[in-house]
Order: sequence, then C-alpha cells, then structure tokens
Amino acid sequence: MDRYFFISDDLDDLEKVEKELEDSGISTPQIHVLSRDDASVASHHLHEVHDFMKTDVVRAALWGAAFGVLASLSVLGFAYYSDVTNTVGWLPFIFLAILILGFCTWEGSFFGFQVPNARFRRFERDLEEGRHLFFIDVTPAQLPILHGVLGHHQRLKPAGHGSSSPNWVVGWQDRFKRFAHWAP
Repeated sequence: MDRYFFISDDLDDLEKVEKELEDSGISTPQIHVLSRDDASVASHHLHEVHDFMKTDVVRAALWGAAFGVLASLSVLGFAYYSDVTNTVGWLPFIFLAILILGFCTWEGSFFGFQVPNARFRRFERDLEEGRHLFFIDVTPAQLPILHGVLGHHQRLKPAGHGSSSPNWVVGWQDRFKRFAHWAP
C-alpha cells in the first residue's frame, strides 16, 4: 500500500471526498484527516487521526528499546568478564539488565509523546495555518478509484506520497469496525 497526502482548507469538501471514496470501495481505516481543529473534524464525521498516531511514541520507544538492549548487553558482558557471577550469581545482573531495558523503552516512549509524528512534520506549517491534512492508504488496484474521485475535487492539493500502514493492519482495523457495528 502507498499513502497519498493532500492539503485542504475545506472540511465540507473533505467530508464529500471521504463519502465518495467509501462508496467506491475504499474502507474507512484507509482514510484519515489530521487537523489542529479536532472538534470540527469530529463534527464533520471524518475519520480523524488518533492521538496516539499524532505523536512519535512508537518510533521513540523502539529507539529507547534499542538503546536498552545495548545497555543490558553491557551489564551482562560486565558480569561475564568480571567473574563477579561466581560470588553473587547471575540473577542480580539479569534482573538489572531487564530493568534497564524496560526503563530505556519507557523513557523513549515518554520522549515520543512530546514529539509530533515524524511522518507529519513536513506538514506542520500547513496545519499551523489552519489547513487540514487528508491522507489515503491505497493498493495499486485502488489507485484508479482514488484518481477518479479526486478529479471532482479541485480544492484538494496534492502534498506527496509515502509508505503506509501494512496491509494486515488496515485489514484488521476494517474487520474490527465491521464487528463493532455488528455487535449489540
């Protein structure tokens, strides 16, 4: 899947675009709107970006975990090469390594909560100026649908493309949405 980004200043038009895309076979989890005006996005019944996706928490947590693995391996390496394990045993060092790994991952995620998502940083100026970021994840087979719908909406300005969520994530979100609407 590829992700296509568009900039707009008209939420009414974005609502029409989203409806036309859904009517043409593109599922709701493939369509997102990022805006500083969350209340207006919600009132237009647009599929907004979750707060979790607005931050860089996942990427920062992974960086923290990578640093934690290196620090943990250093602790275990020290324990192995210093022969201190003959007197104290391995348990304190294994516990310390796990504690260091968890702490580094936790701290990385806290840092990530404070930073905007790296995928959306290039759009910060547009968002600050009150415009909205509309992005769609499509398969190559769905690309003609996207071009057909967007041909009727001239106010939507192309803003680039990039990689999207994996197919299995979008598929899971779509199945969950159908299940949630089915369940009483």
